[in-house]
Amino acid sequence: MNPDRCFGGSLLVLIGLFTNVLGAFIGINIGTDVSSMPSASEVVSIIKTHRITHVRLYDADSHMLKALADSGIEVTVGVTNEEVLGIGESASAAAAWVSKNVASYVPSTNITAIAVGSEVLTSIPHAAPILVTAMNNLHKALVASNLNFQVKVSSPQSLDIIPEPFPPSTAAFNSSPNSTVYQLLQFLNNTNSYFMLNAYPYYGYTNGNDIFPIDYALFKPLPSVKQIVDPNTLFHYNSMFDAMVDATYYSMDALNFSGIPIVVTETGWPWQGGPNEPDATVENAGTFINYLIRRVSNDSGPPSRPNIPMNTYIYELFNEDKRRGPVSEKNWGVLYTNGTAVFPLSLSGSSQIMGNATTVFCVAKDDASEDKLQDGLNWACGQGQANCSVIQSGQPCYLPNNIKNHASYAYNDYYQRMHTVGATCDFDGTATITTNDPSYRSCIFTGSSNSSAREGLLPPGAFGPVSPLGESMKLLVSKGGIQLLILLPLYLL
Repeated sequence: MNPDRCFGGSLLVLIGLFTNVLGAFIGINIGTDVSSMPSASEVVSIIKTHRITHVRLYDADSHMLKALADSGIEVTVGVTNEEVLGIGESASAAAAWVSKNVASYVPSTNITAIAVGSEVLTSIPHAAPILVTAMNNLHKALVASNLNFQVKVSSPQSLDIIPEPFPPSTAAFNSSPNSTVYQLLQFLNNTNSYFMLNAYPYYGYTNGNDIFPIDYALFKPLPSVKQIVDPNTLFHYNSMFDAMVDATYYSMDALNFSGIPIVVTETGWPWQGGPNEPDATVENAGTFINYLIRRVSNDSGPPSRPNIPMNTYIYELFNEDKRRGPVSEKNWGVLYTNGTAVFPLSLSGSSQIMGNATTVFCVAKDDASEDKLQDGLNWACGQGQANCSVIQSGQPCYLPNNIKNHASYAYNDYYQRMHTVGATCDFDGTATITTNDPSYRSCIFTGSSNSSAREGLLPPGAFGPVSPLGESMKLLVSKGGIQLLILLPLYLL
């Protein structure tokens, strides 16, 4: 993101790891302001390791494009903001750009789109009058190269171009029929392209003067008395994210464009902030990202467009420690540069486990109730003899301090040690097998060969910390931020 605005980015990578292969997909940004940025080949290796199937670059870096060759990964290349004016002023410059950055790499590198600039209408408004001309020049160059059916052209825009996004039904672009926005929509409609939207509930909440509760921004369920309802349509909005997307659809409707799909090109949540950024936490970031994955993976759209999936790209893959601005600007990454996760990433919202993984893990289900998870955690740490010391305060797997994270570690520790003698990954229906490594930071989950992984039911018996030796120790386990006291057999120490 640019330091002087809420939205942006410099390099975007879409994660096929988070993809529902039959429907919607989720992507992720990779910024380049990183002190120890991996090489292009290392980035592609991380992409492959995490089964990433789509990448988008804000530039057309030759090293990345070469490294992506023959990978099958779909690539969106980017025209930088600095290049927009030149391409808009010269059709020959657009043709040269397409020849150099697109035609010379296909078909080995699977380039499928060009993103023209980054939030041009709000970040470099002096270039706004020439934006659509630049897009037209690029499209004509693609036609001349017989690539226009394979490669689409669009331009990511900030939600800031909608002055009043709530209620969604009355949202409208700050524009007129002769405006750049109108011309942009005409271009997208005529070329069967899509609208690229950058939408950040984090900023919607932190800049919203407490109008909406934080749970609304984090996708968390709201009690019935706090439901967010559009007074005109009576549509219920379960998340600020849905409302932002719908506000953009209604804004297009207001200009008589109703057939252009939206792709959310940037969204995310920072996991660390300064003293005045209390909402930028590991727990909030993990909650937002995992609920986002789950939301997008159900293949439905916002209330006004329920049948149009919300393809979405997360901001961002790595922290950009070289960025200017507040502490939060440097802490949006979901992975470290070595490929390990900052916080647990639950990908069970996808409809299919991808690839022929050699390692499996036992983790808590996204939709499991906290009461059942607590029962399962108590059993795993007690009678199940899991090593639960690492989920205690100050230990590597304590944060994020929530029941699902703690249960996942305990479930997996029990399963990895006991599955060879018949133990299963079920825990009263609250657990599931996954091939996605839930390890993050220094919290390492042990994995096992999938040839020995078996699903089934736990052996009969009550969940509970039963000690065959009749001796126990006290262990604190978190539930909803409250420390609960359970007992551990002494032989687990």
